[in-house]
Amino acid sequence: MVDITAKSPTLRKAIALATVKVSNENTIMMVEQRQVPKGDVFEFARASALLAIKKTGDMIPDCHPLPVEYANVRYSLSDLQIFIEVEVHTIYKTGVEVEAMHGASVAALVIYDMLKPVDKQVEIGGIRLLEKQGGKSSESRPWVEQLQAAVVVCSDSVAQGIKSDVSGRLLVELLEKQGLKDIRYEVVPDEARAIASAVEQCLSAEIDLLVFTGGTGLSERDITPETVAPYITKHIPGIMETSRQYGQQRVKTAMLSRGISGFAGRTLILTLPGSPGAVRESITALFPQVLHVFQVRENKRHD
Repeated sequence: MVDITAKSPTLRKAIALATVKVSNENTIMMVEQRQVPKGDVFEFARASALLAIKKTGDMIPDCHPLPVEYANVRYSLSDLQIFIEVEVHTIYKTGVEVEAMHGASVAALVIYDMLKPVDKQVEIGGIRLLEKQGGKSSESRPWVEQLQAAVVVCSDSVAQGIKSDVSGRLLVELLEKQGLKDIRYEVVPDEARAIASAVEQCLSAEIDLLVFTGGTGLSERDITPETVAPYITKHIPGIMETSRQYGQQRVKTAMLSRGISGFAGRTLILTLPGSPGAVRESITALFPQVLHVFQVRENKRHD
């Protein structure tokens, strides 16, 4: 099975469609008037679809078992065709398109089984996904490429050349994967003057996103949050709360990070921990949803 441990639960929706074709109007009439000898076609198929949705993880080897929080089966008839529409919702780490298609396919098979004694030419038509929502794959953000970003590494040892930088380079790589193209990179020591200068330079350059890594811990030299805080004009506490919560589920000491976030004028500032693992976890927890702040900003500008 695909590893989804790094993903965060989000609302996922899917709608699938299956078609059953019959050979004559009499079959359609029997279905509509509930006269099929085996019973109410719609209700039997509905019950079977709901069971199939719940059992998808048992039947499809690579599907993850997941909590089904809503399921609905709808029918419509046109000419000699019965259309089965199955909708499934969950709040989880992976989507429910296979669950919806599994439900639709089993419903179609049940209808086929119930109609074959009265119609020898009944057949199952196509089964396909109509709609999928939720998760990162459903989001389109072409405007992200226009954003200017900066990564600042706060580390005495890296600034002095004692250690090579890993976290900052990783951060640049991860931001590029989010669609950001214009990313500055800088290393500064854990000194208030150097950190403040990096902030001021980015503000002067009208950088959209400024991300610090390092200096958010508990040692005397960890002063990134204190130095950055005076520049923030609008705090967004939920950003780093989300990052810490995500990290806490994986590393218990994540609660000790003192990172802050917010706008300094038009620049969004994030202060992330300094370890590569924490950087990766923070980006996974926060992106791409944190980029929504820039879309809101642009919408406000055009109102």
